[in-house]
Amino acid sequence: MPISLNAYRDIAPPGRVELLYRLSQQTIGKRMLHITGNRTGGEIGEILHTLIPLLTEVGLDVRWERIKGTGSFHEAVQTFRNGLQGEDVKVPDAVLEGYREAIHQTGRTLELSADSVISHDPDTLGLIDYAPTDSRWIWRCYLDASRPQRKTWAFLRPYIIKYDAAVFSLPQFAQPLPVPQFLVYPSIDPLSEKNRELEPEEITETLDKLQIARDKPILLQVSRFTRSKDLRGVIEAYRLVKSHFDCRLVLAGTASADDLDEQAVLNDVRDAAAKDEDIHIVPLPPESSLDINALQRAATIVIQKSRREGFGLSVTEAMWKGKPVIGSETGGITLQIMYGQTGYTSNSVEGTAFYARHLLNNPAIALEMGGRARDRVRQNFLITRHLEDYLSLLIFMGRL
Repeated sequence: MPISLNAYRDIAPPGRVELLYRLSQQTIGKRMLHITGNRTGGEIGEILHTLIPLLTEVGLDVRWERIKGTGSFHEAVQTFRNGLQGEDVKVPDAVLEGYREAIHQTGRTLELSADSVISHDPDTLGLIDYAPTDSRWIWRCYLDASRPQRKTWAFLRPYIIKYDAAVFSLPQFAQPLPVPQFLVYPSIDPLSEKNRELEPEEITETLDKLQIARDKPILLQVSRFTRSKDLRGVIEAYRLVKSHFDCRLVLAGTASADDLDEQAVLNDVRDAAAKDEDIHIVPLPPESSLDINALQRAATIVIQKSRREGFGLSVTEAMWKGKPVIGSETGGITLQIMYGQTGYTSNSVEGTAFYARHLLNNPAIALEMGGRARDRVRQNFLITRHLEDYLSLLIFMGRL
């Protein structure tokens, strides 16, 4: 059952819920359509599963549709995502044709009429060619598109410039475009299964299930098992810490059985861990919100040593749970972590280990940092702020 907006009154900053009800008076009855490549998992799915019921509660008529594509469509989308983030990719003509065909079939059969249509990431960009003339179309990009591969950008840009506006997660993620651009930070739902408060018994039960003892401090990184998350670097940092401070390392996240690259990274991480009984490699199924919640609450320090990152909601989640975070200087991590106040940033193995040792040796400082981290999330990165941004965007677009 969807959570009511009123449930956030004691969680969001004072007055925000009242502000949302007032803003919504200008959008009541407006039709809004969200279109994505799929409806399960990931940052977009988690946000929309919470945001859409709240938009509906404040009076909008909201739909969420997705493109039903073949394997070549999904291969094209993944290639576009990698290319937008600067990777050197190649898209065979057959794969491009699969993307165009999925867009064509969806454009012909899907009801696209709405006052505002939000097209999420590159998956659905091509649908702009089927847009009704009486709708405002907005492209929502969550990726770091600041340095895209030229061929990928050359293919996607002609679609993007047909939109009425574009929304990015960080200013540095954007590109020069001849359309209005807006900034909307991603967010977390503090009442979701992944972020709600847990009873001590729930945390203990989950860690017992995962066979992780709590007899010593826990360093934790939650991420997919991909090379961009520098999991070997995390292990190297842990070993430097371990030589001075007895602790455990938990590397938890999803690893698709069908993704050969992720399986290769998972095997590589297991090899790097060798026979160290204090390193716990925890592959999780897609729906593991409670497990992640419990791990983050049990952790002493959370690490996010990514080489490349989008906004980094795993950092947001840990900060909400009152944990100091040591993260790389990339993507949204640098926006979220206030250096020396809510955590530390470092790109090196040695720097990561140094800050982890410092926090382990000074638990009072870690506790204070965690408190400031939670308050920073409360003020800036909760779903209520996200709802405010969307309502404001709809009001503005309605005046163009």
